[in-house]
Amino acid sequence: MDGVLGAPPRRADRALDDGASLLAASAERWPEVGRALLVAGDRSLGSLWARGWRPADLARLVRRDLAADHLALLTGLLAGEARRHAPAALDRRWREQLRELGAEQPWWQDDRRFLPEFAERHRLDRFALATAALELLALLARLPVLTPVGPGPGGAQRAEHRSAGPLPGEPRMLGRIRALLAKAESTEYPQEAEALTAKAQQLMAQHSIDEALLAAGRPEGAAPGAVRIGVENPYEGPKAMLLDAVAAANRCRVVWAKEFSFCTVIGFDPDLDAVELLYTSLLVQATAAMQQAGSRQHLDGASRTRAFRQAFLVAYASRIRERLAEATEHTTREAAAGRHLREDGTAEQLLPDSRLLPALAAREQQVDTATEQMFPKLTSQRVRVSDGEGWAAGRAAADRAALHPRKRLR
Repeated sequence: MDGVLGAPPRRADRALDDGASLLAASAERWPEVGRALLVAGDRSLGSLWARGWRPADLARLVRRDLAADHLALLTGLLAGEARRHAPAALDRRWREQLRELGAEQPWWQDDRRFLPEFAERHRLDRFALATAALELLALLARLPVLTPVGPGPGGAQRAEHRSAGPLPGEPRMLGRIRALLAKAESTEYPQEAEALTAKAQQLMAQHSIDEALLAAGRPEGAAPGAVRIGVENPYEGPKAMLLDAVAAANRCRVVWAKEFSFCTVIGFDPDLDAVELLYTSLLVQATAAMQQAGSRQHLDGASRTRAFRQAFLVAYASRIRERLAEATEHTTREAAAGRHLREDGTAEQLLPDSRLLPALAAREQQVDTATEQMFPKLTSQRVRVSDGEGWAAGRAAADRAALHPRKRLR
């Protein structure tokens, strides 16, 4: 495999074809080839976990650089490798990623039937399947080391003692938030949707504040964590700006790895969940609004759609940053004054808690410190715009956006 990766393109293609031909040559050997592929997959994936990769990262890269058959094959290898670990040995987000990929457990009964059943499912001949397997293994073999964003398989139990754990009554709080968001998504009236989602956002902010106060009362509080969120072409720069706007409002930091099409978000666990959910929803809304705005042309008839959409998304991210910052500041002021949101969304007056602002400041400092430790050499990047109409349209769309996620809160 190393020889193939290091060869010139034509030689590498020829070596790949020769290898696929050898693997596909004998139908009698095909069951053994499938079992060997699962063994190679276990070894390759185990090495990648040790180098900081996670299932969703691999799926994102394979989806970008290869094809649907390669992604299906990766999912099979992930399911086979997952058999080696008890559920308790995998952290929450790892289990969620496997579930979203459909890789929680193998769909085949006998490892010798892996490739024959895969070929039948996806209607591939042996040569095409062997080629896809070699291309997939070649891609996985050349991936570099990443900064870890959580424990790998076997490290979940060791990391759990650092988690702050759920708040008392948290399931009812999250149930209330889900109900508000469901109503906001189903209503046909924009003003009603904004009111419902604003209330949901207040409850999420209150949840984060409650967690900060709870952690402040513990002798050993929670530590910041991190997640990776995909940020892909087209217009990956403005999308990263939108993610940064959502993260900043939730006291998180963002580091963009453009070459791998993801951002790392650093923060405390409840805030990371809020960032992921809100960003996903706002990106869907922004994309829909951008497409509704249509294409644009210069006076000479040449297309300026890309410049318009780039400006649209940058302006959208800028205005969303302002709106989210205002919402967070309002909720924090209310909490500092002793006004607290109950689980049913109504307010109650409590005594002001002098611990709140120092606790939030301490958490922000912890997030900054964790970011510097994970990424000691950071650079900033500017995104330029050249279309005033796109900028105006983007800010208008951001004003109309509902600040709510479309995926349910966990």
